[in-house]
Formats: sequence, C-alpha cells, structure tokens
Amino acid sequence: MIIKRWSVSAAIIVVLTSALLALLHYESPSAHARATADTGSYGSGALGSYQKNDRVIASGAEVRHVVASDGIVLFGDSIAVQDGAALGRLLQHQLGTSFAQYSWAGQPTSAAVGEMAAWAKAYGLPRRIVMAVGSNDIFDPAAFGAQVERALQIAGPKRTVYWVNVQVARTDKPTAVQVADQRNSEWINLELEQAQLQHPNLRVVHWAEFLAAHPDRLHTDLRDGRHTTVPAGQDARNTLILQAIRHG
Repeated sequence: MIIKRWSVSAAIIVVLTSALLALLHYESPSAHARATADTGSYGSGALGSYQKNDRVIASGAEVRHVVASDGIVLFGDSIAVQDGAALGRLLQHQLGTSFAQYSWAGQPTSAAVGEMAAWAKAYGLPRRIVMAVGSNDIFDPAAFGAQVERALQIAGPKRTVYWVNVQVARTDKPTAVQVADQRNSEWINLELEQAQLQHPNLRVVHWAEFLAAHPDRLHTDLRDGRHTTVPAGQDARNTLILQAIRHG
C-alpha cells in the first residue's frame, strides 16, 4: 500500500516537473539571467513576514454558530483569503452547511494549526475541518509533517480533516527556484500521503494531481504558479474540496 501511494506521487513529480521545465523553456528564456538571491536550505528562499498581510477571520459568534450547527471550518493561507468566501457559498448551496474560516495570506501551517488549537479551546471544533495550508511550507518542508500530526491530534479521531495538497512553482522566480518549489511541494504532498496511511480520518484533496492530469492547467488554473485563477482555478479547487466532503 505504501509503495503504491509513493509510486503514484513520484509519477506526479515527474509529470509536473517535466511540464514546468517545458513551460520555462518556452516562455522564460531570460530566467537564467536573473540575479540569484539567497535560496535558503531548500532552494525556495525563506518565509517572509506575513503579519500585515490580508486575512479573513470569522468572529467568535460565527465560529460558535458553525460548531453548534455542525458546519465546516477552514484554516487557510492566501489562496483561501481569495477563494474561501466562494467555498463557503458553494458549501451552503450544495450541502446546506454553515461555514467559518481563519485564512491569513503568507501564514505557514504552524500558524494555522496554532489558531486551530486556539479555536478548539475557545469555541470547540465541528466534526469537519478543511486545512488549505502548506503552500508557504515550501521554505521549510522538513517541518511540515510534524504540523500535520499536531493538527490531527487537536482534531482527534472523531473529526474528519480534509487537507488540500499543494502545487507551487512561482513563475516570477528564477528557473532553479521554480524547480525547488516544485520539489518542495511534492515533499509536502508525500508527507500528507504518509500521514493518511496512519490516520483514517485524514482525507487528502488532490489539487496537485488534478493539475498534473492536464499540465495546461498550470496556465488556466494558476495565475502565478501558486494562486488560483478566477473563476477557473477557484471553481476547480473548491469543487475538489466539495467532492471530498461529499465522499466523507
């Protein structure tokens, strides 16, 4: 079972990296001439300060309502800042469920899990939790697995955690950094697949695989190698989350 899951993920690495390199060769012949910045320990650079970035944070009253009405909560990064409200409307329309989110542009998984713990203490948590974080962990992918375990410990075995995997290859960065972004994205996704083997209440939402199935989606569904286009990418990603929740 482990071998099968890891072989599928390895195939995704090959497809996405090949597609990325082809796009770089076709569209960015000057990328190699850019000045090289400090790329950090993993080739993607370092996580910058995010505390002043855009955020969407539900009020305590909203969170209490979601918990009381068996709704869904979302913890996300900048993609969720953009797409979270649309997801909430989709879930309300399709499932009739209430929704609340804590999304902060630029936050790593550790910060999102920290807020998840704070919500659990202050309000409790509903039985369905969406984690749409991990894209900012490309800067330190080695730390990601421990945060997944921490989130699952907070959630407990009776709640279901739907975790959207990641696809990052920032198109405004030099070629070597984009390739590192891709490699680190797959590191994060492999950590999620491994965690899913140990936690039956973890459901991985396969965003990276959706993009890899048709590499032209790297253009149509991503606007900068990371954030979704609107409406195409936003609708596709939110629909994948909806489908995962529907399947339990």
